Amino acid sequence: MNLDHTVVDKQEVFGHPKGLLYLFFAELWERFSFYGMKALLVLYMTKHLLYSDDKSFGVMAAYMSLVYVTPMIGGIIADRYIGYRKSIILGGVLMAAGHFFLTIEQPVFFYGSLGLIIVGNGFFKPNISTMVGTLYEEGDRRRDSGFTIFYLGINLGGAIAPLLCAWLAELYGWHYGFLLAGIGMLVGLLVFKRGTQLTIFGDKGLVPDKKKYEKKIYGLNKGGRIWLIAWLSVPLFALIIRFNEFEHYLVWIASLFLIGYITYILIKVSLKERKRLLVAVYFTTLYALFAAVFEQAGSSLTLFADRNVNLIGINAAQTNSVNSIWIVILAVPFAILWTFLSKKKANPNSAIKFGLGMLFLGLGFVVFGMSAQGVDEYARTPMFYLIFGYLILTIGELFLSPIGLSKITELSPVKYVTFIMGVWFSANFYGHFFAGKIAKLTTVKEGEMSVFSKGFSGKISEVITGLSGAVTENGQTEAFQQLYSYVSVYANFGVITIVIGIIALVISPIIKKLMVGIH
Repeated sequence: MNLDHTVVDKQEVFGHPKGLLYLFFAELWERFSFYGMKALLVLYMTKHLLYSDDKSFGVMAAYMSLVYVTPMIGGIIADRYIGYRKSIILGGVLMAAGHFFLTIEQPVFFYGSLGLIIVGNGFFKPNISTMVGTLYEEGDRRRDSGFTIFYLGINLGGAIAPLLCAWLAELYGWHYGFLLAGIGMLVGLLVFKRGTQLTIFGDKGLVPDKKKYEKKIYGLNKGGRIWLIAWLSVPLFALIIRFNEFEHYLVWIASLFLIGYITYILIKVSLKERKRLLVAVYFTTLYALFAAVFEQAGSSLTLFADRNVNLIGINAAQTNSVNSIWIVILAVPFAILWTFLSKKKANPNSAIKFGLGMLFLGLGFVVFGMSAQGVDEYARTPMFYLIFGYLILTIGELFLSPIGLSKITELSPVKYVTFIMGVWFSANFYGHFFAGKIAKLTTVKEGEMSVFSKGFSGKISEVITGLSGAVTENGQTEAFQQLYSYVSVYANFGVITIVIGIIALVISPIIKKLMVGIH
């Protein structure tokens, strides 16, 4: 496979390769489908399927973590067997099927649909991001800006989808919301297919070895066999979601696989590549910690908005758009900022950006905790804190997530670039697994003590939220107890994240040296 980072098309759009435009819109519609369904999922389980909060968080955490472990497998398959393009098409078909099957109200279809989306995302997600990287030469200063623009496409879909899908679900029924998500995925596939037909991507993303690919066994070429295996693997992932209480075994298996394969790569590559790969692993670890806190959005933050926030003009499912709307507003200014700072030779290196990303994420959750300072007699907090908190954590996300996408394509050894991109997305696997554990800390039953109501954690909770553990001790209303369980968790994890961000900033000079010339 030709993986050299050359510009495929000399024609440019807004100063970037033309291929970025097609990948931008393909990803926009794919993310429309993904975030549209995600916005509905927890509320659908708690309000329609009548699952408990605990069970809903378990299903959500298992689903969202598995969505981000399969890209490792999809990356290996694309690198070795079918290339980026065929992986993207296969992934898109599976995901569209998953969204459409969610419209059928039967448990087997509910869990099977989630399984389809998990497998499909494994083929789609790492490969479209890697294709963006192939549009730029190594050292091209437009790279960070290009990935920030690509990230804008992700979040345009993420901003529009919860608003439209939640509106349809509320007006006509849950299944119409899921149906719209499926249509969004089909549109994304058509946009990508159009780009390949117009040869926008040149020879990028093709099958690595055409002769081996076409060799048939039992009447199926390599592509046909992979399609069959992909569909047959769906029940396995559906069962893992159904019995999510055993997911920790999968975490151990995935961790052993990751450690083993990365160790193998470290042995194979040169010293310079080894140093850079270790930085990629460090960035991925920070991203996993980031995701564990950040991904309260869609789970506990959605229920917090539904139960303890005075929402004006939107419902709880639609609050999932707030983060994406802020990104849509801020992504282009950030892209311009990185380009401007690069010209002035004042652009902070990636290690500093990661530290700042963690810092702002923590500040955002501290603001969610502070919302209790303005609580009313119904245990509802002002909507301003929710919107402002999302603004601050979105700034943190823009410092970290698109920059990470950009740096992974540069730091990875060329031969293993798509697998390492899959490793980057595995941070979300760990992040969502632990995000589920954090979310469950908010499910305090009546009369129980919050885990953050005593000792040093209790002091942090009291200073930030204005509430004390007495809320649970003195038999306050259930609404106030629930509020305290949310804001005390957000306050404490906000502080923990700020501390991690400060440590990352302190050690950033060491990380920069290991990057060996990459900014």
